[in-house]
Amino acid sequence: MANGESTGRSQLDADSLTAMLREEAVASLQGETELTLVLDGMEVRRAGATAQEGLMRVKGLDGKLVNGYRSFNVLGMGTGEKRGLLYHHLFSSQQPDFQSENREIQRAIAETETSLQGYAGVKTWVMDCGFDNDDVWWQVWSYPGSHLVVRLYHHERIVLWQNRKGGWDERYLDATFAHLRPLAEVETELEVRLVGQQRPKRQPVTVKLSAVPLRVYHPTNRQQTKPVWLVKAEIVNAVNAPWYLLTDWPTTVAAHILRVFIFYRRRWAVEDTFKFVKTCFGLEDVRMLAFEAIRTLVACAWIAAGFLFHLGLTLDHWQVRLLARLGGWEERANRPPGKLILTRGLRRLLDLLATEAILLEHIEQYGDLPPFVKRLFAAYGFSLSR
Repeated sequence: MANGESTGRSQLDADSLTAMLREEAVASLQGETELTLVLDGMEVRRAGATAQEGLMRVKGLDGKLVNGYRSFNVLGMGTGEKRGLLYHHLFSSQQPDFQSENREIQRAIAETETSLQGYAGVKTWVMDCGFDNDDVWWQVWSYPGSHLVVRLYHHERIVLWQNRKGGWDERYLDATFAHLRPLAEVETELEVRLVGQQRPKRQPVTVKLSAVPLRVYHPTNRQQTKPVWLVKAEIVNAVNAPWYLLTDWPTTVAAHILRVFIFYRRRWAVEDTFKFVKTCFGLEDVRMLAFEAIRTLVACAWIAAGFLFHLGLTLDHWQVRLLARLGGWEERANRPPGKLILTRGLRRLLDLLATEAILLEHIEQYGDLPPFVKRLFAAYGFSLSR
């Protein structure tokens, strides 16, 4: 391949591929003055599957539990167009090394922060309501230069609210909603269902933004608190409930609250990428049985997404060129591979991994491969190993 680099199988495992993605992301983002770090989860649903290794229960599209796998991913974004995948890990609660989803979240934050140790700018972690957990918040705040914008799910938690005399009283979070102070209105485009509409669509909307200062307790030391702001984003005439966001960024004027709103909107870039990775490459139609093979396939899908979504990967990376060549791409000036070529390449790689799994299963059951298969392997210099 390019530059004489090897395409040995040892470099096509999930951990090697994701490590390369992270290295490229860090290199691309290092010169940015400010970073947005979007942490989100992704389900790989296998509703009808029963034989695949390590299947766990994940939430289906209808809210019911189905078989599948989960992953946590961190997409880093600079102030301009630069982006990169800083973390990806597909896991199963049925694997021997699994501890808990909270540990998986902690691992995602810790490994991302470690990879950015040399970065001197400001970082803002953006999370959806699945990360409404004070252990997660305080882990983020433990890293220098790291801030947080998270959508809240649990409105019954105890917080501290500042009374008229300047003191801080305990309140349930939802009791502080009455004290939100309007700060701004913004005209924007969102995918949302308004009253009278049958389904969501992308359309112009008005969003009312308000905020109130609070303090939150440390999860294990109630003597320690953190000043935060509760931000309400209410989409006028929308069917869905308002967003309630918590942030440690000071939010006292219109410019502040608009910035917090923009931070949270940026997480949708991850949603678009997830949708592409799952639908374009058919991850939820995978038929291979081995868990590690599935992890490798998903990592390869991120390689393709890294090229197509400009996440720091180019045709100079042999991993991208390998997928392209597997898809039938012939190198020509000004004709880079597109979605169709990379999709075909990924599916051919899937066929290779599935074939390997079947052959290994045959060896385990019968002790060896048929002579004609071994002769074919020998003719092309192939070898098969566990």
